[in-house]
Amino acid sequence: MKTNEVLSVQITDRDEGALKYLKDIKWCRIDNPKGFKIDFYFDTNPFFKNSVLTKTYHMIDDNEPILERAIGTEIDWYPGKNLTQKLMKKKPKKGAKNAKPVTKTEQCESFFNFFSPPQVPDDDEELDEETAENLQDLMEQDYDIGSTIRDKIIPHAVSWFTGEACQLDELEDVDEEDDEDEEDGDEDEDEDEEDEDDEDEEEEEEDVKPRKSRQPAPKKGSIVQRSGPAGEQPPECKQQ
Repeated sequence: MKTNEVLSVQITDRDEGALKYLKDIKWCRIDNPKGFKIDFYFDTNPFFKNSVLTKTYHMIDDNEPILERAIGTEIDWYPGKNLTQKLMKKKPKKGAKNAKPVTKTEQCESFFNFFSPPQVPDDDEELDEETAENLQDLMEQDYDIGSTIRDKIIPHAVSWFTGEACQLDELEDVDEEDDEDEEDGDEDEDEDEEDEDDEDEEEEEEDVKPRKSRQPAPKKGSIVQRSGPAGEQPPECKQQ
């Protein structure tokens, strides 16, 4: 799983010791409510007592990736083996009567937090906008991990183990980028052709010279008067 880009950021060095005991992963659809579940099968190990850890996704619509909620198995850790927690020792304050360091348990990053998904409160109307957005982001990230395991890891487990699937995944990304570059190139070529066509039309318009306007031909039956020399009017006819 560590060869997958999505899952690799979730797996810490501490997790690797426990994940060595993972022997199989299976998933199946569920009908009531709609969704799917993923089962992780483990050999007997020194970290927890569970032989199977399950993550269940309840979907609002089976055809749309709209998550209603997610449920994970509660892990039964052996004492001192909880990979999702770490012990922090703090030095006592100066002058304190008890000089012993204070031990505090804090949550830490771990793949096994996957089985403790974010929960939507029953009355989500009380959530402020920022809290609601953070919860939405966490739920989307959780679903992304689950769908990656379901759609990529399980069908091609051997290929991921050997590293072949990782190479194929990178090739798919490169192909998608090439397709986008080709589309951008086609658009640029179309724009260049349009610019050339516009330039050709402008050149044709410049080559065409305007013709001299002609006077309209006289209508049939009309009389055209002609002026004499130097613009003199023709003599009037007098009756004798």
